[in-house]
Amino acid sequence: MTYFRELPNLEYQNFLANKAGSQDYLLMKNIFIRGKLRDDLQNVFTLFNKYVISENERPDQIAFREYGDPGLDWVVLVTANIINYQNQYPLNSQQLWTYVNEKYGPEYVNDIRYYVTIEVKDQYNKLILPPNLVVDQNFTIPNPDIPGGATLNPTAGVSNWEYENDKNDRKKTIYVLKREYLNQFLNDMQDLSTYGFNSEFVDSKTIRVANSINKNP
Repeated sequence: MTYFRELPNLEYQNFLANKAGSQDYLLMKNIFIRGKLRDDLQNVFTLFNKYVISENERPDQIAFREYGDPGLDWVVLVTANIINYQNQYPLNSQQLWTYVNEKYGPEYVNDIRYYVTIEVKDQYNKLILPPNLVVDQNFTIPNPDIPGGATLNPTAGVSNWEYENDKNDRKKTIYVLKREYLNQFLNDMQDLSTYGFNSEFVDSKTIRVANSINKNP
C-alpha cells in the first residue's frame, strides 16, 4: 500500500497540443491532500513505540521492521510528523560531514558557534547551575565553595560541527505507530482519500477540476 496510490485523482481539461477535444481530460493525483495524525492523538504516547533510527536506515526499512511491509514507509513519516524529508530525516555520517563542510567551509567546521554552561554543584552536591544553558563566553557565577568574591567561569564552547551533529542526533529519535493501530490508521486515510458527492464528482476517487488557460490579449 503506497502513499501515492492511495491519493484520490483530479481530472484536468487537457491543454496539450495533441488533445482530442474539449472533453479530453488528464488524470493526475491530488497531491494537495496530505494525511496527518489527528491532533488529539499526537501526545497519546501509548499509541507509539519510541524508535531510534540507525546509521543508513531508510523509512522503508523501518516500515518492514515495524509492519512487515516496506510500502508503508509513508506511515512511518506521517506518524512521525516528518513533512520535509530532506530537512527532518537524519543524515548518515558521510552525508552530515559533507553537509557541514559545504555549509561552513572546511576551515570553519570547528569554530565555536556558541557557549553553554557546565554543571556546577556545591560541596554538599546541591545543584547550583544546570548544564547546557546558552550563555556568553565570559559568563561567571560566584564560587559556591569559596565565599567572598571568588567566581567561576563554567562555560564550554560548542563548535559548528558539534551543533550540527547534536541537531542531527535529535532527529534520529522518532515515534512510530504501534502495529495494533495500523489498520485503523489506514482506514482513516482511505476515508480521507474518498470524495463525497459534489458538482465535480466523477467517482469516489475522482473529481473534475476546471482548468482556465489565461491568454494575453
